[in-house]
Amino acid sequence: METLLLENALEIVLIFDDKGTITYGNASAQQKLEYGEELCGQPIGSIFPGAFETAADEWKITCPVGGEISHQTAYRKNQTCFPTEMKVVQDSKTGSFLCMANDVLEKEFLSRDLERVKQETEAAMQVKSEFVANVTHELRTPVNGILGHVKELLPEETDKKKLRGLNMIEHCCVEMNKLINNILDFSKLEAGKFVLEPRRFDFRNMIDYVVANHKGRITEKGLDFFLTVSPGVPEYIVGDELRITQVINNLLSNAQKFTSMGKITLEVIKTSQMNDSIELFFLVSDTGIGIDQKDQDKLFRSFSQVDASISRKYGGTGLGLSICRQLVELMGGTIHVESIKGKGTTFSFSVWVGRDPEAKDAGTEEESFVMPKPVNFFADNAEEDEGGSVYDSPENRETLKKNLSKLILSVEMENWEKAEMFMETIRQLTTDAPQEVSRAVLRLKMAVQKENYEKISTGIETMRELIDAQEDPEIGKA
Repeated sequence: METLLLENALEIVLIFDDKGTITYGNASAQQKLEYGEELCGQPIGSIFPGAFETAADEWKITCPVGGEISHQTAYRKNQTCFPTEMKVVQDSKTGSFLCMANDVLEKEFLSRDLERVKQETEAAMQVKSEFVANVTHELRTPVNGILGHVKELLPEETDKKKLRGLNMIEHCCVEMNKLINNILDFSKLEAGKFVLEPRRFDFRNMIDYVVANHKGRITEKGLDFFLTVSPGVPEYIVGDELRITQVINNLLSNAQKFTSMGKITLEVIKTSQMNDSIELFFLVSDTGIGIDQKDQDKLFRSFSQVDASISRKYGGTGLGLSICRQLVELMGGTIHVESIKGKGTTFSFSVWVGRDPEAKDAGTEEESFVMPKPVNFFADNAEEDEGGSVYDSPENRETLKKNLSKLILSVEMENWEKAEMFMETIRQLTTDAPQEVSRAVLRLKMAVQKENYEKISTGIETMRELIDAQEDPEIGKA
């Protein structure tokens, strides 16, 4: 077996005795050194004169022995030569030596070839990027021209039929601009030319803008919209506001597009802090058409839809989620999807942002997050709940246990509407809870949304253990 491995090795393999005479050369050595079968019996010094010296019928090894690589010149039978990386080891039992050498010339040639291909690829990407940039610029100019004229005509038009036509033109121009921007972003990302522009901004103002941007379209469909922003999320952060908004807008637009009844939820949670960096976790959930498990891996591919009927019925190029994935990864995060066909979809993504340098309480330790009561911003009687239960109180924990029991009962009866109601109560009762409890609540909530009985049961059991540990510290220690 050992002989077979040596014979088929791509590198030069030579075995020589303690007198410097070659006793074996594999096929690669016979070919590259051009000795053929005559290689055996040749002095090793004729192949590597720089590594072995011969004088007065005596020879000695001048290269390292024992595994260290040295750079030596190998000579062919016709006395032409080539550079190698060589290693020599000795068999302590027989006294013979094993020499292994790689042709560095081939390696350098392949390296140069790879560099040439890399340069050609980069040049092609540069040409493509410039072409797309020029084309999208040329497209944007007439589209904006049409849009500007339409906006001037809209206030003056009184004929209902013509007004509908102008509104349609305006809508088409807006959608065309979105498509052009997506193509330009995609081209920049693919070419590696996309650069984030982090700056200090008011996070909650940004969220308010996102809500206002989607309010009209969502309420027109009769959907509820719930927003939750954890109190742990700082008022000001340092990041690329435009790109974070772009990802949220894309996910909310998809949720609105594929949901005909029910609700859409946006949640923002601070999940970690390391030095001056903060991890924000976003959840966008809907009760829409959902996606089959086998189709979910297609979502983040470029120019990909789940199937052709999606594009025909709802429109879109399949670029949006691919761009979202690349933007999120540029911001140090990841994006995932969980969905059940016919029941809804939850997209979650995380990004790392900078802590506000002007914050007075700047620190370095990781902080826990809490889960406030979600607010329906589109309800007519929406009110802010400034109150909240104190998790540490025995009464609160007892109420929490009762609601966990009601939750599992609702799940067993497959009454998912009541299950979600009790889940919301559990969230309220765990306001200001320790970090491990808050995380358990988040996992339990996601399990309820997905109607996953096994994960719900596990989550409830975890919650009960955490409550018991809080009541009796000795349990936690055990």
